[in-house]
Amino acid sequence: MPRSVEFRLTVAGAAVVGVAYGMGRYAFGLTLPSLRGDPALSPGGLDDAVLGLIASCSFAGYLAGLLLAPVLGRRFGPRAPTTVGSVCGLIGGALAAGASSPLVLALGTVLAGSAAGWVWAAYSDLAAVLVDAPRRPRTLAVISTGTSAGLVVSGLIGLAALGVPGWRLVWVAIGIASAAAGLLNLRWTPRVPPPRGGRGGRLGLRGLAVPTLYSVAFHVGVTTFFTWAADMLRRAALAPGWAPTLYALVGVVGLVGLGVGGWCARFGTVRVAAACLLFLAVSLVVLVVGAGSGLVALVAAAVYAP
Repeated sequence: MPRSVEFRLTVAGAAVVGVAYGMGRYAFGLTLPSLRGDPALSPGGLDDAVLGLIASCSFAGYLAGLLLAPVLGRRFGPRAPTTVGSVCGLIGGALAAGASSPLVLALGTVLAGSAAGWVWAAYSDLAAVLVDAPRRPRTLAVISTGTSAGLVVSGLIGLAALGVPGWRLVWVAIGIASAAAGLLNLRWTPRVPPPRGGRGGRLGLRGLAVPTLYSVAFHVGVTTFFTWAADMLRRAALAPGWAPTLYALVGVVGLVGLGVGGWCARFGTVRVAAACLLFLAVSLVVLVVGAGSGLVALVAAAVYAP
């Protein structure tokens, strides 16, 4: 396949999103069962209140990235936020990997979590300039589904790094992968000038209400699943390998997202979005009801993944 601008943008975007979302954004939940009892972080272990606070701060970092990315993009162009996101993933991964206190762990987790916010909307802006309209939904679907590949990588690293000290290797991998994806992005994604003006009509408060409520519901559900799924398996005294397997399964089944552009064209974006919330809700119920069974947890993961 020729390395056209569209191809390079798709590959680089999928790599950056895969690391930022599939690894950095959700790694805290994967490593939570091991870091909870690491004496290097706290002699008595970390309780649920501290862990929940760190997870919430990671969500806040993601929100900050989402809000600041357009500001940076308007000043330096839409590629700039993707570079900042990769740098946040690199620094966040390094801090978390070397953390000797909950505070440093939280700072690393927040920075790594913010990376997803920095890069997410920027690729929509880049695709709007670099990709012809008929092929744009497919391009964005592939870039977004990079998350699935990142989850598979996270799961495999988690399996290879089981145990209390091993959780740090997951964060080391995030730092290295963020640097590699960021460099690829700088090389393959063209620098696009900042937009000269607005992009058409503006949504009023009423028009923003439904998307905002949807976004809150979706991300609260996603954050809940990825923060506590692995820990619920640990509490059920299941083998440590179940948690990274769950993450990897979400990534593999999540590859169906490659078809989301076609689904939106056929069924409408609103119907596809509503189906996402339905799948998310069902997966959380299944996870809670069958938390003591690894197989039920994998069913929950398979329902959640799309």
